[in-house]
Amino acid sequence: MRKTKRKILGYRRKREGKTNYRRRLKILSSGSLRIVVRKSLKNMMCQLIEYNLDGDKVILSSSSKELEKKYGWNFSKRNIPAAYLTGLLLGVKAKKKGVKNAILDIGLNKSVKGCKIYAVLKGVLDAGLEVPHSKESLPDDKALKGEKIVNYFNLPKKNDTVFFNYKKDKKVADLPKVVEETKKKIIEGK
Repeated sequence: MRKTKRKILGYRRKREGKTNYRRRLKILSSGSLRIVVRKSLKNMMCQLIEYNLDGDKVILSSSSKELEKKYGWNFSKRNIPAAYLTGLLLGVKAKKKGVKNAILDIGLNKSVKGCKIYAVLKGVLDAGLEVPHSKESLPDDKALKGEKIVNYFNLPKKNDTVFFNYKKDKKVADLPKVVEETKKKIIEGK
């Protein structure tokens, strides 16, 4: 009789590339609330999550869909200004619940200077939460206000499919003004 070796499988989420358990353990060992940022094809979502032995507990959540429903945002819900406003919305909600600090959990997303995840972080910071971060990683104010989108939109192009949604009924030149108005509404709680 021939003996066969058993193959030991690792954790399913690790095999599927969904969880980095070493990074997760470092974050959870801090005992702080986590700001989790997730991107989909059309929206941005950020949640304030507390670790629990029975499973993580979502304390607060904000999505870029809320910008459209509550604040009249009619631009892309997945660009840097929308990410910033979604983070600001989460931060304002957290301050109302008495949360003072948290840490950022980017999951398996790559850490790229000035990306949408750091735009969410900038929104949370502007709302008044304390989150450890590097100032170099945050996007600049032109990106947060949408001025870079306006500048790119105004460049002459022959075959442009990037802004096909904007050309129908949205005035891209108004984007910085709309960002400021939406920011003011979120902060005032309207």
